[in-house]
Amino acid sequence: MLPQTLVENRLLQALPNVDYQKLAPHLTSLDLSAGTILYEPEQAIEWAYFPCSAMISIVSIMENGATTEIGLIGKEGMVGLPIILGGKHYINQAIVQISGTALKLDGSILKQEFHRSNSLQNLLLLYIQARITQVSQTAACNRQHKIQKRLARWLLSVYDCVLSDELPLTQEFIANMLGTRRSGVTTAANILQEAGIIRYSRGKITILDQEELENAACECYRLIQDEFIRLLGTKRG
Repeated sequence: MLPQTLVENRLLQALPNVDYQKLAPHLTSLDLSAGTILYEPEQAIEWAYFPCSAMISIVSIMENGATTEIGLIGKEGMVGLPIILGGKHYINQAIVQISGTALKLDGSILKQEFHRSNSLQNLLLLYIQARITQVSQTAACNRQHKIQKRLARWLLSVYDCVLSDELPLTQEFIANMLGTRRSGVTTAANILQEAGIIRYSRGKITILDQEELENAACECYRLIQDEFIRLLGTKRG
């Protein structure tokens, strides 16, 4: 059983110890590889995942195969909210985008403890509100802001999930997540690289100047961060 002091996931860290101890015997540590699909659209969700170093995306897939990321989850959160909301499944796909570790919990245990513990219930409801802010603001961002600002905002969000300046990301992958053309991502990445903010090599982006990357991002990044701080007492990263 992993001691709470060694748990990297922020939600599990934030629980009162007595509530964590109820979950701890049922938590299983996993190594998740990039590309692993945790749930397909309409698939019944039986497990919750609490990322520690892995990054997981919730992705909308259109009939023509086009994809857009609508949720980005790292150590600040969990995957599997329909378990406690009662909806039983997503209409979207949950996929591991950056390899790492996560803690897996049987959905029936989570649901049982959610209804038993006021502390767990309050924490997860606040997290749901923060996620709603993230999803709604990202939708507005994708419509209103230019690709360069969106790319900067997204790279900062990825950093917050994995806390690493070196991000194993291809431009094609980023374009799929942002729901835009690869050529637009290439142009935006070149501008950030020429400004000395990032360095791009094949399959990897390195953040060189995080402060300037924040300056290059739209207001959506800070708005979402502020809401996580207000609701959960900590920023995403």
